[in-house]
Amino acid sequence: MNDHTLGAIAIPRGLIWSDEFDWTPVQKSLEYSLTGAALIDVGVKQAGRPITLEAQDDAGWISRATLQALQALAEAEPEGVHLFTHADGREFDVQFAPVDQPITGRPISRPELPAGTHPYVATVRLITV
Repeated sequence: MNDHTLGAIAIPRGLIWSDEFDWTPVQKSLEYSLTGAALIDVGVKQAGRPITLEAQDDAGWISRATLQALQALAEAEPEGVHLFTHADGREFDVQFAPVDQPITGRPISRPELPAGTHPYVATVRLITV
């Protein structure tokens, strides 16, 4: 059973790519000419596909240590390009998404001093480049 990976960081495959089908590489726009004819422009996006990996309260938990490693990578290389390998073998060049919080997580319980193995419900927001 393979995990997802971001560079050398293994991400549990239980984090599901939640917006996999919410994107299309084709961009179209429609305008009308002065004669009323439809003018349709079509282009193909070269990058910018979101890859949002999400856990649920009951599935896809990630360890605190892995979450810390992802956070450290995002802070150390905010504009860095990383190889993301999906658990099914597909590969993408990605950056952390340009949002305020590309990584979020909350513990599944409230330990006072959580160990590195403590499970978290997390979301990791990436974007293809």
